[in-house]
Amino acid sequence: MKFVCNKYFLLFFAVIQFITPVQCIKAQSQIQQFDDRVMINLAENRTPAQTEVALFLSRNYMYGDIGVPAALLVGGIIRNDRQMRENSLYVASSTAITYGLTLLIKHLVKRPRPFVQNINIIPVYRAGSTSFPSGHSSTTFSTATALSSAYPKWYVIAPAFLWAGATSYSRMYLGVHYPSDVAAGIALGTGTALLLQPIKR
Repeated sequence: MKFVCNKYFLLFFAVIQFITPVQCIKAQSQIQQFDDRVMINLAENRTPAQTEVALFLSRNYMYGDIGVPAALLVGGIIRNDRQMRENSLYVASSTAITYGLTLLIKHLVKRPRPFVQNINIIPVYRAGSTSFPSGHSSTTFSTATALSSAYPKWYVIAPAFLWAGATSYSRMYLGVHYPSDVAAGIALGTGTALLLQPIKR
């Protein structure tokens, strides 16, 4: 009986070892197909006005990432508000750590940009570096999440996430990031900000 159990256990283990990589490859293929379809559709439906807005968002996102904690710090100093200064540290730390993690993951994964992977995807401009995850998405969502956590008011949360969401969308629209790159960036930035919540008062 013991031999039979061991035999079936070994058979089960062998099947799992075979199926798991196959399933992973299939899932990756489906994600890639979805990514490609979205990117091609976006490229085919661009307009000059939308492209101008997308370029503006992508080129100026750092003003939000740096400006928000800087404004909190200055306000905290001027008003002698310790909580505001600590919130500045929280937002800045969240964004900085997210940025570092993004660079590390990019270096490890080394996913090619969409227009390199698929010649049918025409970008507005050819970005350098690698594609996964989206740095614009990760840092803007980290900033938005941290700021919203520090100041949970609708008039803070709504514009913060509208800015982060629009910036993230602009990366796909411009043809430089896949939807899965953006989704991973959003998860990374949001998760980092939530994990660092103990920093804020």
